[in-house]
Amino acid sequence: MRKVLLGGVLACLLAGTAQAAAPRAVVDQVADQIAARYFDEARGAKIAADLRAEAARGDYDRYAAPLDLAQALTVRLKPEDSHFQVVWSAPAPAPAGPRPPSAAPAAAEAERRQNYGFRAIEIRPGNLAVVRISSFADFESSDAPAKQAADAAMALTARADAVIFDLRDNGGGSPAMVGYLVGHFVPEGANVYNTFKLRGPDVDERPTAPPKSGRRLQQPVYVLVSGRTASAAESFSYTLQAAKRAVVVGEASAGGANPGDIFPVGDGFAVFVSDGSPVNPITGKNWEGTGVIPDVAVPAGNALVKAEQLALAKVLESPGDPLAKTEARWALEALGPAAPVKALSDYAGAYGARSVVVQDGRLQIVQSRRPPQWLKPLAPDTFAVEGAAVPTRVTFDRDAAGRITGMVQTLSSGQAGRFARAD
Repeated sequence: MRKVLLGGVLACLLAGTAQAAAPRAVVDQVADQIAARYFDEARGAKIAADLRAEAARGDYDRYAAPLDLAQALTVRLKPEDSHFQVVWSAPAPAPAGPRPPSAAPAAAEAERRQNYGFRAIEIRPGNLAVVRISSFADFESSDAPAKQAADAAMALTARADAVIFDLRDNGGGSPAMVGYLVGHFVPEGANVYNTFKLRGPDVDERPTAPPKSGRRLQQPVYVLVSGRTASAAESFSYTLQAAKRAVVVGEASAGGANPGDIFPVGDGFAVFVSDGSPVNPITGKNWEGTGVIPDVAVPAGNALVKAEQLALAKVLESPGDPLAKTEARWALEALGPAAPVKALSDYAGAYGARSVVVQDGRLQIVQSRRPPQWLKPLAPDTFAVEGAAVPTRVTFDRDAAGRITGMVQTLSSGQAGRFARAD
């Protein structure tokens, strides 16, 4: 299995209006590739025959511009398989002198600059690891840079109380990376991996190497998806969901299950043809057309906060030390709705070296040249410090007459400091 379509990777590189080969000839060449390579031989033959009949009727004759023809064929083929795509780019003139180097080094450099898809890793309040992956890079050997990037990312998340994979902008990639990452969360030998049905022998996503940082069979897993989540990213989500090892949060994914490759057909045209189709051993099917359906459906833009809330609630339900539970509870409450506050101006004033000010209808703590800290009201006289690496609360003391006399800043670890009001 070579690859799964990456979102945007098949976009035309150059726009133009140059005259291409006659549309009927292009359609015939596209049909040849589909008939020869589509994973379902009988269906591929029918799709190809239908295309040739349409071309013979003159259905595509009006598309004189090559980009228009490519778009028309893509629109025609998408309902057959969401991975079908026809693209065109202006053929480059033959260079004078020595033959130019292969594009492979440039592609490898592009992957390296994107850190092999691992774009961000963050430990959020409550000890939640968030891993944002924009693509699933391929690798074949244990010392490949893509696998090293995966091992580094997974090592950083090993001690988290839960891990959240953000795949909302992930267009796909390699089944090898899918299987390797899934292997961190299921037992050795678990029958959870998709098998790809091909014209030749079947292949599957079962990893060829154990996870370097070990298996974490009890670590809660959440996967964020959107309508931009496609192909290999859907495979990762679907596999963990079917194995009941992840909660999928967000919106239904793109619905492109069938991997394949892009094949030139001449005159600047190429067609992506699916040469395999996955079957999950647990569900007996895949996500083609339907997408991965979230366990918890929320707008994609709210998926991270929702997953954090679910993960923190899970930590509170599980056995653990009091410190971890306090941190989780404070982090969870900080993600909730803000409590009403009658008079923000009551809190404004000087508290030692700190000042509390009202800014844009909210409270801020300002201290010298340090970045200001925004306060979110949780209860009367109790606020959460937004964006704090360790969940932090600020409470205001009042005297018998109800006047605010001081401010106490407390970390979830218990460390606290009091600052008397100076004005």
